[in-house]
Amino acid sequence: MSRDPIADLRRIAFLLERANEATYRVRAFRSAANALAALPAKEVAERARAGSLTELAGVGDVTARCVTESLAGEEPVYLRRLLATEGSDLDAEATALRTALRGDCHTHSDWSDGGSPIEEMALAAVELGHEYLVLTDHSPRLKVARGLTADRLRRQLDHVARLNEALPEGFRILTGIEVDILADGSLDQDEELLARLDVVVGSVHSGLNDDRAKMTRRMLTAIANPHLDILGHCTGRMVSSRPAGVTGPGDRGHRARTRAESEFDADAVFAACVEHRTAVEINSRPERQDPPKRLIRRALEAGCVFAINTDAHAPGQLDWQRFGCERAARCGVPADRVVNTWTATDLIAWTHAPAT
Repeated sequence: MSRDPIADLRRIAFLLERANEATYRVRAFRSAANALAALPAKEVAERARAGSLTELAGVGDVTARCVTESLAGEEPVYLRRLLATEGSDLDAEATALRTALRGDCHTHSDWSDGGSPIEEMALAAVELGHEYLVLTDHSPRLKVARGLTADRLRRQLDHVARLNEALPEGFRILTGIEVDILADGSLDQDEELLARLDVVVGSVHSGLNDDRAKMTRRMLTAIANPHLDILGHCTGRMVSSRPAGVTGPGDRGHRARTRAESEFDADAVFAACVEHRTAVEINSRPERQDPPKRLIRRALEAGCVFAINTDAHAPGQLDWQRFGCERAARCGVPADRVVNTWTATDLIAWTHAPAT
């Protein structure tokens, strides 16, 4: 019995993204899957028998071979090799924390600078066992990332509502945004819209070299905003070149090399997070690892809660939470201090609770 060649191609792309392989490899398999998905299954089978798959735009020799093997009922050799070399090797504490997570509170789609449609990101989250995925595309000031204007965000909210009606029972997309924290500490989106969203992540993307006092004031002002729920990648650091696997239209805006941490008064910022019930993000992206472990420990000692997020821009990156869990576990972060171990209902109740 034949396998589903399109599913196999997409699974290979997912595993390549998760393994942080080069963008061109991921794109090759996703492009082939999309090209074949546009054709009747009978035509795909006929082309495989005739050896003419590579005549299709987006299908190369390697992807054609995978399709032929899949249609013959064989697990493609390329997929088999990827599966044979995968593995997280997490210790017991990190594994327990990863198992406790119910969702991801910071993800991107092709509505801004992600590489895949919202529904593809959601279905990948379902496969990983998530109960929810918070969609947090960028806000308008980040033009290189195609940030969402108020009108585009309203359209996205309507689109998400329609998608939720069709997604598997027990899973939902939660509405959100990664809103820019502007130079004066204000948030880069209409207040009315921020109030409608399930989760608001706020991050500094500009002026990362501001002096310590200015950056501290900027962050404290943002944290005091009642709409801000999670402080994203708080130091803005990059510990390595940006990983591969992201193919969104705004990709060029993220080709950062290493970048030093922004300077701010961490004790004051984390105290404000506790006061205003704002979670500190543990960003799982391999090139960020933000905040560094010493600041995770200080935030923990201050009494902060956390969100272990992927900041995923592609489906395979949704499995990067294990990196954040490993760092959180090493710092002694307990599961009950991580907001995305909560149910969607409890998470939304927390984000919409009136300020004390």
